[in-house]
Amino acid sequence: MRNFDVKKYIEEGKTTYSKRKDIEALADKVTARGYNNIVIIGIGGTWAEWHPVVHVMKHYTDLPIYLENAAELCIKKDKRYLTKDSLVITVSASGDTKEILAAVKMCKEMGIEVAGFTKNNETPLAKELDYIIANPCGDCEDSYMMFFMLGLRLLYNRGEFPNYEKFADQMGVLHENLLRIREEFEPRAAEIARAYAKEPYNIFVGSGTLWGETYLFSMCILEEMQWVRTKSVTSADFFHGTLELVDKYVPVFLFTGEDEYRELDNRVERFCQKITDKLIVIDTKDYDLKGIDEEFRVICSPMILTALVTERLAAHYELNTGHSLDFRRYYRQFDY
Repeated sequence: MRNFDVKKYIEEGKTTYSKRKDIEALADKVTARGYNNIVIIGIGGTWAEWHPVVHVMKHYTDLPIYLENAAELCIKKDKRYLTKDSLVITVSASGDTKEILAAVKMCKEMGIEVAGFTKNNETPLAKELDYIIANPCGDCEDSYMMFFMLGLRLLYNRGEFPNYEKFADQMGVLHENLLRIREEFEPRAAEIARAYAKEPYNIFVGSGTLWGETYLFSMCILEEMQWVRTKSVTSADFFHGTLELVDKYVPVFLFTGEDEYRELDNRVERFCQKITDKLIVIDTKDYDLKGIDEEFRVICSPMILTALVTERLAAHYELNTGHSLDFRRYYRQFDY
């Protein structure tokens, strides 16, 4: 596979899974402390990675859970729900994301404890946190695994996700599954990138548990890292504006999921089959997860999608656009 180190990937997967005990200990500690709601703070890709976790958690609990954009939270006037009785969780892999740091400092000034994920114990974020999970691994599936473990362990402690232990045990084989899935998808990733990497405009559609990853791939990967012009829209909202931009020559990428919103994805597919010659459907259901029960497939679906597109498709876009995934014009280049 292009630009992919198999040995490194498997080792990083083991490192991420080894954080299970730390994550469970954190969940148990804050459960014993008590909280009235959960406030999760992200921005950009981290907001997107938490989106499916919050989406799934709300299927199992009536506990108020808020997923907040850090920049908005800092200037938001109506945040009475954010109190000392809140469980606040955040993440910044680099540990120096300005908006995240500002939001955490605001919480600390309000006397609110904050738990978070960052690459090590020495980052600026780590020094502000009350509870830390440190993990240097950067692939999105690593984040999804850790975030789901924390979220679902919290629900397990409330008696709302009784199969947590079974789920967490089975995550031990996640990375070997996602390695195989990458290998299966590699020829198609190369084909898609050759055909569409230089298109002037692209539409990306997803829903439910896959919406965060759909948004992340179109914005954080294609827009930020490849300077590809995209429009991301949910399968429900597609029919209230975006459909008018589809014609024979406009590529529509549809990421089809496995939750209750799948029928909305299928509706988009039926429409686009009649209109555009450039419909690309990527369905997570097409990929087996060996050693992982069917009941956990929805939870794993954003992990499958990130392996397919954010990891493999992005690598082939880079080859075909000739633009490095590491080069930015503006992002983190100067103050703004």
